[in-house]
Amino acid sequence: MQLQNGSTHQELEPVTVPIAVVQFAPETDPDTNLSTLREHVRTAADAGARVVVAPEYSMFAVTRLDERVVAVAQPLDGPFTTGLAALAAEFGVFLVAGMVELPAPGATRISNTLVAHGPDGARVALYRKVHLYDAFGHLESDVVAAGPIVAPATFTVDGVIFGMQTCFDLRFPEGCRRVAAAGAHVLLLPAQWIPGPAKVDQWTTLLRARAIENTVYVAAADQCAPRGAGASMIVDPAGTVLAELGDEPGVLTATVDPAHLAKVRAANPSLSLRRFTISADPAPE
Repeated sequence: MQLQNGSTHQELEPVTVPIAVVQFAPETDPDTNLSTLREHVRTAADAGARVVVAPEYSMFAVTRLDERVVAVAQPLDGPFTTGLAALAAEFGVFLVAGMVELPAPGATRISNTLVAHGPDGARVALYRKVHLYDAFGHLESDVVAAGPIVAPATFTVDGVIFGMQTCFDLRFPEGCRRVAAAGAHVLLLPAQWIPGPAKVDQWTTLLRARAIENTVYVAAADQCAPRGAGASMIVDPAGTVLAELGDEPGVLTATVDPAHLAKVRAANPSLSLRRFTISADPAPE
């Protein structure tokens, strides 16, 4: 089955991929968060999910970032990611979650990092948040270093390509377009979407817009109250909401269907019709 993805056409076997989104409220103890996440991953796996996506800052969450997040940061081979790898292997899933990464010993700023592990526990993808949350009175850049502009982070499950972005990246359509142009069929978007006036409406509107304009599935895992706005959801490539939550903890499930994706892209070949390319170069100073 050939999909129009705006770049290299790729044959996709018509194999559906069940996915799950975890919504919970991470705290300030990584071990506690890992334990909580384990129960949600169990629920997702019991529901048949092959891919499970958890929120941004699943490892450690506060309302305002400060020196605490630097103090708790861990390297990529630290206990939190080791625990994530163990969960992926225990339940036989691809698991994506946000961590607080210490990029080098003694670093004074951390990386806001997504890690993806496969069912064998091996890391299959890594993404460091590019667009930092310097908005609505917050300055993420005070303690977080922006990720490098590199090729989009993707991994493949049963022929379906999954790409990753994080929270505030959602407000930058060119970043999500790069992921789609790289061949992704599903955009995974962990977040800690800070509550505020009209924030949930903006979140849900942007999620559906990114799905429609890129003709991709979007699976968005937000933190829930009190530090996140909730409203996690899974959206199909035509913008239809397949599953959603309010502000309570929970697990959403839906199925990525390559045949449906091909049908949507045949009816609306917006990726192949586009006349502008997205550069991998950073914006000028």
